[in-house]
Amino acid sequence: MHELGVTFHIMDHLEKVAKENEVEKIRKVVLELGEVSTVIESYLLNCWTWAAKKRPLFEEAELIVETLPAITYCEECEKTYSTIEYGKICPHCGSEHTYLLQGSEFNIKEIEVE
Repeated sequence: MHELGVTFHIMDHLEKVAKENEVEKIRKVVLELGEVSTVIESYLLNCWTWAAKKRPLFEEAELIVETLPAITYCEECEKTYSTIEYGKICPHCGSEHTYLLQGSEFNIKEIEVE
């Protein structure tokens, strides 16, 4: 389960930002998580809950995960479609000349501080 390592990485980064900005408490963290990223949301939330109890800056911090849909682009017909629903083959023209436009992201979108 690499979600624990991901959680520590997020917290380490936010601790550095908090120190630079003299923040004492983080109340909320909003993440953008792509639908086909390698991070499992439920595992991440469980890891966050456990790790937040061990770091004073995050003791009361809520983690919110916003899912970004996976969208694929077809180079042949120049249309987009749902990656989860159709995979690599374009449902519009049957081409395999496609690539992922979005859906593998993992971003810190916003934080709410005290």
